Amino acid sequence: MDLKETEILGDDISDHWYYNSKAKAVKKFLSKTPANRILDVGAGSGFFSKYLLKNTAAKEAWCIDISYEHETDETYAEKPIFLRKTVDSIDAELVMLMDVLEHVDDDIGLLKEYVEKVPKGTQFLITVPAFQFLWSGHDDFLEHKRRYTLQQLEVVVSACGLDLKKSAYFFGCVFPIAAALRLADRHKSKDRARKSQLTQHSHLINSIMKGICTIELSFMAFNRIAGLSVFCVAQKR
Repeated sequence: MDLKETEILGDDISDHWYYNSKAKAVKKFLSKTPANRILDVGAGSGFFSKYLLKNTAAKEAWCIDISYEHETDETYAEKPIFLRKTVDSIDAELVMLMDVLEHVDDDIGLLKEYVEKVPKGTQFLITVPAFQFLWSGHDDFLEHKRRYTLQQLEVVVSACGLDLKKSAYFFGCVFPIAAALRLADRHKSKDRARKSQLTQHSHLINSIMKGICTIELSFMAFNRIAGLSVFCVAQKR
């Protein structure tokens, strides 16, 4: 999770339709509830780890991010969170890389690094932004290197010693609107503005968007057509 977006949305991030829906999708898409320890790579504020600590039986989270100024121990929902810049090895049941791989030149290298740090059988949940043709100033602002198709992420996962369990697109219901807006913006100007497209909406609009995404949760596992995000669950052999 990118700290730049955390700074934009502030304390309202948990109610913003995008992050609220994505957190619910994380819980929905996992093949099993993490029973003990979560390793959250590129965690930023730890938003998704905190959501799972509060809403599942997960007992603790290790949040890894090179941007942390200090390594600290915190508590959330009466459960421990350990903020670290790196970790050598860890006995984790779940590793999350939430919109991380698109930030690095060597996505396979980074994923392999963390596959080697955890025991066999560890579950991985990975999300990345979808479709290169949706590239916009939002990607420039967040310093992305690429966007992925579902098949491209599956290739990366398979190359890292992971067995693919399931993958799908999410935010498919809002995909046509987002695609139209981004393509129209690109047509209007050759100079992309480097800025986030996440904004605060009115309560009505925010509620409508959350409602649409909640409906999509019921069939997201079958969506291999289109969406704004790619979700993937895999397991270390």
